[in-house]
Amino acid sequence: MKQARALMFQGTGSDVGKSVLCAGVIRTLVKRGHRVLPFKPQNMSNNAAVTADGGEIGRAQALQARAANVPASVHMNPVLLKPQGDRTAQIVVQGKVYAQADGRSYLNRKAELWPFVAESYARLKADADFVIVEGAGSPAEVNLRANDIANMGFATRADVPVVLVGDINRGGVIASLVGTSVLLEPEELAMIVGYVINKFRGDVSLFDDGLKIITQRTGWQSFGVLPFLSEVARLPAEDAVVLDDPQAETGEIVIAVPLLKQIANFDDFDPLKQEPGVRLVFVPPGQTLPTEAALVILPGSKATISDLKFLRAQGWDVDLVAHLRRGGRVLGICGGYQMLGRSIADPQGVEGAAETVEGLGLLAVDTVLAGAKTLTETDGFERSTGEAVRGYEMHVGDTQGEDTARPLLRLSGHHDGAVSADDRIAGCYLHGLFASDAFRAAYLSQLTGRNMAVRNYEAGVDTALDALAAGIEQHLDVDGLIKAAR
Repeated sequence: MKQARALMFQGTGSDVGKSVLCAGVIRTLVKRGHRVLPFKPQNMSNNAAVTADGGEIGRAQALQARAANVPASVHMNPVLLKPQGDRTAQIVVQGKVYAQADGRSYLNRKAELWPFVAESYARLKADADFVIVEGAGSPAEVNLRANDIANMGFATRADVPVVLVGDINRGGVIASLVGTSVLLEPEELAMIVGYVINKFRGDVSLFDDGLKIITQRTGWQSFGVLPFLSEVARLPAEDAVVLDDPQAETGEIVIAVPLLKQIANFDDFDPLKQEPGVRLVFVPPGQTLPTEAALVILPGSKATISDLKFLRAQGWDVDLVAHLRRGGRVLGICGGYQMLGRSIADPQGVEGAAETVEGLGLLAVDTVLAGAKTLTETDGFERSTGEAVRGYEMHVGDTQGEDTARPLLRLSGHHDGAVSADDRIAGCYLHGLFASDAFRAAYLSQLTGRNMAVRNYEAGVDTALDALAAGIEQHLDVDGLIKAAR
């Protein structure tokens, strides 16, 4: 039976660029004629994607599948942790909800998840030339070493060589790499075949001495220094850390998105963020919604009732009323749609304690959080513009009420969403709505009252992946990486 060669990329910390680097390596190998599949044993993210086989995985692995030119599968990310609060998370195993756990109980349950990880990995290995594996967090988190399935625990059990990734842009890269080597056990050190320096700005030769020091202290081979690539900004981001970045100050159309505590699937807004004519403002807690906003979008949430209470605690419910009084528009997506209604009921305690709460009352609809989770890709048309849309639904609950007689979307086999009688408040369950270029152009034109030209979003993602692959070919030792895989 065919067995792929594998190579794992682990980081010295979170947000060092592992996900994007893996996507770039995958696209690089694909361009060399190989069949490549992505794999991440364990991920933690509320940015998820629906797969072709009817489950959900982390958004990063969906992007990596796109880089590989293959459909996304639940086996590419067999364990997905979706935080529901400060201490609890939903555990998704091979695409389906498996359990809920707090941090301590999850540590005790990791051992039972290994068979799922091993099965998914074996499936991928039997169907590829290479499997590119992404770690999670850092292997130096030795307090989490017991029953580890995310980093060295996986690498040692599956016998996968490891490349360590350090982010020089955040500083301390020499210490982070050398420090990692000090904290690893001998059997873990034996798995490391080298390292990559990521996100370098300026003259790379200035870091020659840094490479020598790292290699001398660790004995590891350098596979190269990858410069900061501006094209990466056009790729969907997975981690909420990107929401902490400074907001762009350009663009005539101001669109505000309140940063809910459990915000989910915020990549819905990537197409808007990349439009030159749009200033997308993620509003942090404690700040008011901008009065100049033409549109406020309530985003998805992993804990809708909790986030509705959080929204009220910030005074954003009052801001929304004032925004509408000024003639602004409001759009809710998924959890944000549910919040716009009259009530949200959770009789079975899907999100926590069983309770019913009053919604914002801006749409004549009511939501009950019950039943099986909807996970489906779909397409159709938006009602007011008539433009085609496509995306995915990922939610628990059913929303009904008088305003659903005016659905926002007509999708394959059903209607989705609701629109107020004055046409200024709307909501729907469809994620990925704004990725449809024709709809985005028409919607922005409605906001401004004039025709708006937009970028080709999907083509931009593929162009960015190709540019990333070109950068990797130019700056990293790709032949050495291939040789190190086994």
